[in-house]
Amino acid sequence: MILIFGGNGQLGQELARAAARQSIPMKTLSHGEADIANPAAVAAALSGFNPALVVNAAAYTKVDLAETNIDEARLCNVTGPAVLARACAAAHVPLLHMSTDYVFDGRKKGAYLESDAVGPLSVYGRTKAAGERAVRRALRRHVILRTAWVYSEFGNNFLKTILRLAASRTELKVVADQHGTPTSARELANAILRIAPRLSQDEDLWGTYHFTADGVTTWHGFACRVVAVQAPLTGRNPSVIPIRSQDYPTAARRPANSQLDCRLFARVFGFFGRHWAEAVDTTTVALITSS
Repeated sequence: MILIFGGNGQLGQELARAAARQSIPMKTLSHGEADIANPAAVAAALSGFNPALVVNAAAYTKVDLAETNIDEARLCNVTGPAVLARACAAAHVPLLHMSTDYVFDGRKKGAYLESDAVGPLSVYGRTKAAGERAVRRALRRHVILRTAWVYSEFGNNFLKTILRLAASRTELKVVADQHGTPTSARELANAILRIAPRLSQDEDLWGTYHFTADGVTTWHGFACRVVAVQAPLTGRNPSVIPIRSQDYPTAARRPANSQLDCRLFARVFGFFGRHWAEAVDTTTVALITSS
């Protein structure tokens, strides 16, 4: 059985849906049911469900708000993973911990390798990098899985924001100088479930990996794809205007290059993610036809 912390988030909900579809035993716990920063709650969950694998999908992901809500971001992104990793070590259970492209500074030309030095630009990125270190220190049997630009049919995310704005505006201005890979939480959940049996069987595969969809684009390219797909379904076709990051100031700095090299994951586990545009198309159509 797989135990998921952070069950109410985008990835947690997609994991639950995918597990139900594939008849995989799984229990998801929301923050209210088990706060990963609470040692007693985590220990009780591990004891009560006796999982073969734990997945930490819980995180503070409000990138701009983290700049002022520093204590809250640290509690969820640093203290929580440390507590969870120590509890997993005590219970002899492996942990898959989710992390992010925002641990990098974005100055590299080309895709980031797992071995590249981190250099986060924001409180969110710094707390996620510290959370990675906490997991590595506390637990040998871990996989840290970095991903990027996550979206889904659940929660709040960039794709859903573009759909909402496209319904009411004739022009959208979107940053075109930040490069990365939109990654569907559904694809990510399927990847996790695909590798879970090997982690549960204690194969010596521990360490840090990158997994995203294939290909690279910009936030502007991402938005253009969403608008193009929704246009024939809604009759709405706003212009998507490229702008520079400096023209859209935010509280937190974002890396200019968020591309992650996923070849190590593919060598070890045997597959790549499908192209980012395919999953964007699928999710966009699903959101429109279900509304």
